[in-house]
Amino acid sequence: MKPFPRVAPWSMLALAVTLVAAGCHGNSDQNAASTDQSGAQNMSQDPADANTAPAGDTTTASAPAASAPSPGAAPDTSAQTSNASYESTPEDAGEQPVAQAPQPPPPLPEYNQPPCPGDGYIWTPGYWGYQPTGYYWVPGVWTHAPYEGALWTPPYWGFSGGVYRLFPGYWGTHIGFYGGINYGFGYIGVGYHGGYWNSGRFFYNTTVNNINRTVIHNVYSYNVVNRTTATNRASYNGGPNGVHARPQPRELAAVREPRAPVMATQLQHREAARVDHPQYAAANHGVPERPALERPVEADRDVHPAPRPVPHAEARPEARPQARPAAKPEEHRPPARPEEKHK
Repeated sequence: MKPFPRVAPWSMLALAVTLVAAGCHGNSDQNAASTDQSGAQNMSQDPADANTAPAGDTTTASAPAASAPSPGAAPDTSAQTSNASYESTPEDAGEQPVAQAPQPPPPLPEYNQPPCPGDGYIWTPGYWGYQPTGYYWVPGVWTHAPYEGALWTPPYWGFSGGVYRLFPGYWGTHIGFYGGINYGFGYIGVGYHGGYWNSGRFFYNTTVNNINRTVIHNVYSYNVVNRTTATNRASYNGGPNGVHARPQPRELAAVREPRAPVMATQLQHREAARVDHPQYAAANHGVPERPALERPVEADRDVHPAPRPVPHAEARPEARPQARPAAKPEEHRPPARPEEKHK
């Protein structure tokens, strides 16, 4: 038997140092692939799950929740056949409609997202607006968050009472119900998976957002369902061909939190689309000329979330003034007789 070759001690030490360095480098590359920020959350779980409110008491939901449709999945024809008169229940989410139409909005168009202009901007997806002359497309646009921690719950159309009603979007610290509509770019129908707030900064998910890493460094990567591959592009909730989804307990919890309504700058953005003829479905046949805008929308000044009013049914009864005891009638006393004069 040949003797085992001797290895110099310094050669063994050099080999060990090389292996350790290679392992550290490999771990560094793996961590960099998942997030660009040291000490960030474990990417085995989507950190954007924090965008939905804690559910709390799950018995508050008025109806069982349904998941958003998965891209590539065929519409649920069984539910449509068995219940063609399916109606949305927007009152579950505590919203009041801002428009209504006799016919459903067109399907959601396919489009690319413009690059994010900088830190603190939130993607607000496009949607169909309406006026008596027909539907018009409000382009998707990056909008500067009005305050730290603000998230955008998009508007959505819901079928109820034989008509289609538009329910407004709003700003809050958690994502509420938006009809289960899969708007894409992180809005998969439930929650928002395009990013999350952490220590006063917004971190962007590069798998669903168009991010220039030379401009924005607070990024991470987490694979989520993206609408761009979806075959079902329904743009409304309810009805025979709409999305069949009910508000989930965590979405109902977001309704009870302080929120801020759509900003004046966002209303101006919508008005610009309303007066733009090529944006109307009658003119573009469901393919708007400008599905998204590169120029961002800036935030209004001094926007703060306001507490939600307590619904009438949950309002505490006003304290009733205690009834005072009725005054006792004075005892009847005979009139005093005049004193007899002494003779």
